[in-house]
Amino acid sequence: MPKMKTHRGAAKRFKVTGSGKIMRRKAYRAHILEKKSSVRTRRLAGETEVTGGDRDRMKKLLGL
Repeated sequence: MPKMKTHRGAAKRFKVTGSGKIMRRKAYRAHILEKKSSVRTRRLAGETEVTGGDRDRMKKLLGL
């Protein structure tokens, strides 16, 4: 059977840490920021871990 190909869209959006966690950006931080409070935009900054069933799906897309 041929090798699994990595889903290139997923590869651009997610990264894998050294310990094997899959990290993602938080939603709602792309545009229309003027009406969102500073507290909210700070909370949406940075990355967070992919959890649950999404994690299994991402592993498949990333070929892990």
